[in-house]
Amino acid sequence: MASKKKQVDARASSRLVVDGIKQAPSRAMLRAVGFQDADFAKPQIGIASTWANLTPCNMHIAELAREAVSGADAGGGKGVLFNTITVSDGISMGSPGMRYSLVSREVIADSIETVVGAEGFDGFVAIGGCDKNMPGCAMAMARLNRPSVFVYGGTIRPGGQRRDIVSVFEAVGARAAGKISDEQLQEVERTAIPGPGSCGGMYTANTMASALEALGLSLPGSSAQEAVSDDKRADSRRAGEAVVHLVKEGIRPRDILTRKAFENAISVVIALGGSTNAVLHLLAIANDAQVKLTLDDFTRIGKRVPVLADVRPSGRYLMSELIAIGGIQPLMKMLLEAGLLHGDCLTVTGRTMAQNLANTGMYLAGQEIVRPLSDPLKKDSHLVILYGNVAPEGAVAKITGKEGLSFSGRARVFEGEERATEAILAGTVRAGDVVVIRQEGPKGGPGMREMLSPTGAIMGRGLGDKVALITDGRFSGGSHGFVVGHISPEAAVGGPIGLLRNGDVVTIDAVKRTIHAEISAAELRRRRAAWKPRKPYATAGVLAKYAFLVGSAATGAVTAPRGNS
Repeated sequence: MASKKKQVDARASSRLVVDGIKQAPSRAMLRAVGFQDADFAKPQIGIASTWANLTPCNMHIAELAREAVSGADAGGGKGVLFNTITVSDGISMGSPGMRYSLVSREVIADSIETVVGAEGFDGFVAIGGCDKNMPGCAMAMARLNRPSVFVYGGTIRPGGQRRDIVSVFEAVGARAAGKISDEQLQEVERTAIPGPGSCGGMYTANTMASALEALGLSLPGSSAQEAVSDDKRADSRRAGEAVVHLVKEGIRPRDILTRKAFENAISVVIALGGSTNAVLHLLAIANDAQVKLTLDDFTRIGKRVPVLADVRPSGRYLMSELIAIGGIQPLMKMLLEAGLLHGDCLTVTGRTMAQNLANTGMYLAGQEIVRPLSDPLKKDSHLVILYGNVAPEGAVAKITGKEGLSFSGRARVFEGEERATEAILAGTVRAGDVVVIRQEGPKGGPGMREMLSPTGAIMGRGLGDKVALITDGRFSGGSHGFVVGHISPEAAVGGPIGLLRNGDVVTIDAVKRTIHAEISAAELRRRRAAWKPRKPYATAGVLAKYAFLVGSAATGAVTAPRGNS
């Protein structure tokens, strides 16, 4: 006899808020915002929007959120729209405001959890379009474990002469080196950002969108659509409908967020040549999903997965050009057929990854953006986890091979990003230097600022293959060159990066996966004994609260560790 399908109460959460005589006041409040009698008997679907008119990444998301509400209503639910915050990395980059960037990931996850929990939504759609609100949305999905779908806001279209935001950062360095004029810099500034959407290369936003699709949290194709497109509006509507289906079927995020799903996400990030931030964010999402994931998993998977996509910042092509040849679905099918993806992982369609990809075609012959597995750009991962006396808990390097596979040079130490950027632009950083930027870790920053300003200046001055940069902070997905971030333990807690001095010889070896300073153990002990913590950057407010709660970058810089402990 066939087993009976499990009975699912599609209104298990909202029933506690709106059913019965006792909840008449709740219904009265909801009538004022548009509920009709019939709506109280429907699954209630929250639509978490990250709309804000302060950044092109999110300026269009209000329209997508309304489409998701329409989809939820059409699917038999009752869509209810609410907002959470976003901040702009591109605007705050290189300034004190960038300290709030990673903090915003926690605020977003907390706020979505708060609203969904308080309002008794049976399921929800989360729509994100910038670096931190995407993992923030996914963390909330994992924590709440209520049926939910993530929608990516979509990528920006190319600026003039195929420019993007990184073109502007690198033009600043070129101006400092005298390679371009003030007028040329202004022309780049005026033409790089043509309208809505996330930064146009395989930077953190597009990397995380691809990772979340590979995790199974978004509908097929969601990660590879332009922000201003019919496809993106349709994706948002379908997400609303899909959540109602998930509610009725009882499919929850932790049914999807298995260890195999995280391995799929890591494989796709590597194949795309994605951002180092994916390491930090996937560790954080796994923490909330109560899945054990460590830095060493990136090394293990990276030994067998090659880099295939020739995309910026290290490559030639923009996300919109990858979309034009079919997006990431054909790449995922290549990986699946090669045994590099787990096809049995459940997704928000209610089907498995293999079922979703069954009818996906392959890339047309002649395209040069995604290489075949037989001829990769790099035979193993560009995300290299390093250990050594500089980073006993680990560090994350982005080594594509174009920079070389090792670097040894004299440490030039800076306390914070601003001093380093000034020195690079002034020409005092020279070939052979290892630029050390510290006091930028999760606690010390606080908030792990991204080092796009100094790396952009390095590239603009033509030093990309002549210097290395290491930090206890992190990097924008737009950074490239010989860069190592997430160095743990960080300087603020007495980590060895805080003990380095000018002139110390530091060697980075991507083959051996080591980062080592030529300092004896006895000398390190002497320096550690003399070390004193610096005064905190903030003693009140959200930055101080974050610094007090946050853990190591090696475990995702989370403020509420669980699951990985």
